[in-house]
Amino acid sequence: MRTFAERVRGLAPAPWEHDAELLRSLYDAQLGSRHADLAARWMQSQGTGFYTIGSAGHEGNAAVAAALEPTDPALLHYRSGAFYLTRAAQCGSKDGLRDILLGVAAATSEPIAGGRHKVFGRHELSVIPQTSTIASHLPRAMGVAFSMNRSAKLGVPSPWPSDAIVVTSFGDASANHSTATGAINAALHASYQGLPMPLLLVCEDNGIGISVRTPDGWIRQAYGSRPGLRYFDADGTDLDAALSMAREAATFVRRNRRPAFLRLRTVRLLGHAGSDVEAAYRSPAELAADEELDPLLGTARYLLGAGYTADEIIELYDEKHAEALRIAAEVAGLPQLTSPEVVAAPLRFPSPDAVAGALPKRTPAAEPLTLSQSINRALSDVLASYPEAMVFGEDVGRKGGVYGVTRGLQKAFGPPRVFDTLLDEQSILGLALGAGVSGLLPIPEIQYLAYLHNAEDQLRGEAASLKFFSQEQYANPMVLRIAGYGYQKGFGGHFHNDDAIGVLRDIPGIVIASPSRPDDAAAMLHACTAAARSSGTVSVFLEPIALYHRRDLYEDGDDQWLAPYPDEPVPIGRGRTYGDGTELTIVTFGNGVPMSLRVAARVPGVRVLDLRWLAPLPVEDLLREANVTGRVLVADETRRSGGVSEGILATLIDHGYAGRLARVTSYDSYVPLGAAAHDVLLSEQTIEKAARELLS
Repeated sequence: MRTFAERVRGLAPAPWEHDAELLRSLYDAQLGSRHADLAARWMQSQGTGFYTIGSAGHEGNAAVAAALEPTDPALLHYRSGAFYLTRAAQCGSKDGLRDILLGVAAATSEPIAGGRHKVFGRHELSVIPQTSTIASHLPRAMGVAFSMNRSAKLGVPSPWPSDAIVVTSFGDASANHSTATGAINAALHASYQGLPMPLLLVCEDNGIGISVRTPDGWIRQAYGSRPGLRYFDADGTDLDAALSMAREAATFVRRNRRPAFLRLRTVRLLGHAGSDVEAAYRSPAELAADEELDPLLGTARYLLGAGYTADEIIELYDEKHAEALRIAAEVAGLPQLTSPEVVAAPLRFPSPDAVAGALPKRTPAAEPLTLSQSINRALSDVLASYPEAMVFGEDVGRKGGVYGVTRGLQKAFGPPRVFDTLLDEQSILGLALGAGVSGLLPIPEIQYLAYLHNAEDQLRGEAASLKFFSQEQYANPMVLRIAGYGYQKGFGGHFHNDDAIGVLRDIPGIVIASPSRPDDAAAMLHACTAAARSSGTVSVFLEPIALYHRRDLYEDGDDQWLAPYPDEPVPIGRGRTYGDGTELTIVTFGNGVPMSLRVAARVPGVRVLDLRWLAPLPVEDLLREANVTGRVLVADETRRSGGVSEGILATLIDHGYAGRLARVTSYDSYVPLGAAAHDVLLSEQTIEKAARELLS
């Protein structure tokens, strides 16, 4: 294989049509990116580096950065080294290369993730860190683009300039992922309705995803003629052509506030990552052909045309190589994260004082309310107290939600703050993710719990991880409302009666609220929104559908499940105890609360603990109520495998509880239609039978 120097000496000069100083700067960024890749592999060989997915062959993305303003928010994929270095130079930072190699070394002094992952991100550069490999950051990018105009419309301060555009990059393989196609569809859906959507989508097309080839011409076929999506095509191995086309695309988006798609043709050099043996699936001729298209050689031609000599170009290459190795050696011995507490620090739950200081104002209500009415009034108070708050989701606007929970809110607060979305859960959550980093307080609704599973990675991989991978420099304030659980009468089946919340309980750092009483629901919703506003917390608010309009507890007409609007807050992570029985504690939540209270009315000596919060669990309350009686029955409406009861029992055992334990749960099954649902869901009779057995 010929060396870089030999190849440069054989090049013919080419005319550069842009600023000569810019050419020199972009070459420096491209060199830095290439030598960061090489240094990362050297570090790995020395046992001091932990990441080798590189940007070699994609250095043309420096032209995209040069076509943008340094204040344009960027959500980048993992081959964005030259973009990042160009953006750093635009902002006057000389530390871009060091930032990258600090990430490779997992050093705590790395400026965005602090050693938690190798990402391209820095708050001062308006680069929002992404760890995505499958375009899961595109819904957020769409959400940021939507939120720019919405922040201005609501008079809410935004971190982005009024004329900013959003840029997001991804690979040709990722362009096929449902997350990418859904986000692009949502952007076009909004733009079609005349809503500003200043989003520049950059597909860096190297023709291969790890070892799977992308058919020639597929990206153009898929996106080149989409109505409402302006398509641009550039050769990323040709810096002059890439810069011209990137500027044209950025100008189009900035002027028209409409989305555009820029396909940037690239090549992949050095394989997918350090462990990738390309010879197993690519021929020597293919590899040699890509080497001839090396973007550094393309830029060298323009440098020759601008008056640089081959020796000067080679000298710059060698100097950057030496600089990268010097920095690699310097960062190799720097401190890394050394304890689980330090690693997980950005995931801590919000402090009670912070939440208490951000609670919304309450509107007094004398009449007793149902659960649905209480949530509606709580949302009204939130919208009245926080001008940045928005409620959105499918059917939440004019209709007021499938169950009427948001009825009247759009009329009271206007369509800019309470509005309907398209039916795509990934896009609903992506809109919330983008709003959260744009100065807004999103309160999205997922219509049914079963629908969340289409989009759960937007919570796990994007929302919950942002504070973790940015050391809380970025956060996703969000309260996600979900109608869920079982026991609906006259309407059901799997998609409308779902008790699968294990997918939520293993996401670190999120708050999971599960109210059952009307007064608790309002106070808990206030706590969640205050946590979002004060601490950037992501909360999931699970609303039991079967309790929305319930009025009675023990017998028809008793109105014992109505409650006045709350005067006092409910702290996050604190349960609620009913009764003073000394023989048995029933631990439950959601629909299990009214069932357990009825059991307690028939079985002497029983008290009931409503957990209210499934994350963080109310450990102090749980231990206290368990030890009072020495007998614990967990009444869990979720499934026996992967349900909530497993975590409750483990918590009791971990904290040394030595009393008797039992649990009753729903069956390990989907919820069927009609009366058969009662065969698999937890029943009041099952709770009572287990309670009497524990007491006997």
